[in-house]
Amino acid sequence: MLTDTKLRALKVQDASYRVADSNGLCIEIRPTGAKVWRYRYRFAGKPSMATIGEYPAVSLQDARRERDRLRATVKAGANPAHAQRAAKAASVEKHSNTFGAIGLEYIAKREREGMTAHSVERDRRALQKYLAPIYETPISEVTAPLLLAALRKLENRGVIETTHRVRALAGRIFKYAIATGRATSNPAPDLTGALEQVQARHFPSVTSPDDIGALLRALHGYQGTVVVRAALKVAPLVFVRPGELRQAKWADIDLDGAEWRYLVTKTKTQHIVPLSKQAVAILRELHPYTKRSPYVFPSERTASRAMSENTINAALRNLGYDRDTMTGHGFRAMARTLLDEALGFRPDYIEHQLAHAVKDPLGRAYNRTTHLPERKKMMQAWADYLDGLRTAPDKVVPIRKAKQSS
Repeated sequence: MLTDTKLRALKVQDASYRVADSNGLCIEIRPTGAKVWRYRYRFAGKPSMATIGEYPAVSLQDARRERDRLRATVKAGANPAHAQRAAKAASVEKHSNTFGAIGLEYIAKREREGMTAHSVERDRRALQKYLAPIYETPISEVTAPLLLAALRKLENRGVIETTHRVRALAGRIFKYAIATGRATSNPAPDLTGALEQVQARHFPSVTSPDDIGALLRALHGYQGTVVVRAALKVAPLVFVRPGELRQAKWADIDLDGAEWRYLVTKTKTQHIVPLSKQAVAILRELHPYTKRSPYVFPSERTASRAMSENTINAALRNLGYDRDTMTGHGFRAMARTLLDEALGFRPDYIEHQLAHAVKDPLGRAYNRTTHLPERKKMMQAWADYLDGLRTAPDKVVPIRKAKQSS
């Protein structure tokens, strides 16, 4: 019979070989170095073998206990190999019907349909982290109280918007499970009233010319990496959504033509950002540093990914601007306010440049090239105005809002 000392002493050979223990139990030593417990038996007059597990994860004592169980199975008239396959199939089927497995399947489907890499990563993280309490639960057993308990943990942290986004994700997973025949109900919508409601708020922004000048001087004096310095300088000049800025790609930017064309993440429509001379100069200076990456502003860790969604806000915090004073999204509010109140540009020009949904008098949506010549002039005037605030604030005279013809 085998002992632990004998088991440890067994040497690897060029071919697999087995050493017997007792009552059909043996250890199989493979060329890879693995030592695998096997149980040899006869069923219906034919020799067969069942795998028990690998030593030392499965100890000698545990292997003998499992052998005894398998011997009893044979004596009862059942084939252990068939029983093992059935148990494995049941385990696989059970796992494939868990909330987590179906959630990953749903996210993979959305990725194939064109969902952005950032959104895929965000949903997968939310599923695995925030919905962890129900991740391994069969989806048919996830009740409204179970889902609510998982969401309460987020709510108690004060991240109310995130809580509602995760609830919405859970709802989409349930809808997918219902459509694929693995669930019959969706408890997520019923929880809306049970959760704290999101309070309407505006993104903090600096809109006073004096304060903007101070902010711009701070941005230009930032001592961080080349990539983050460039992103901070470009952000107020283009005032796009933070996610669109950090995921900007060189392939979408025409420096000679001074244009950046991309797909708006929120509305899934094509958008054009005219680039001022200042923005082009910053990007040309950055290009040698990041040209080997598809991203204009790649991650510090790997050029194959865009920089983190928290990078701009973290830089602002380092410069002394807390989240109640200025955020990466706040550059949009800054531009919307000053382009109208200080520079007197037409609201529809501004709304087009913000990539908001704007319709003509007949209710039709304007296309991406609408008012493009006027928007190019506006973007250059905006860059010049910001330069004035930054370099010579005392000499900047706000332009009184003027009536502009259509």
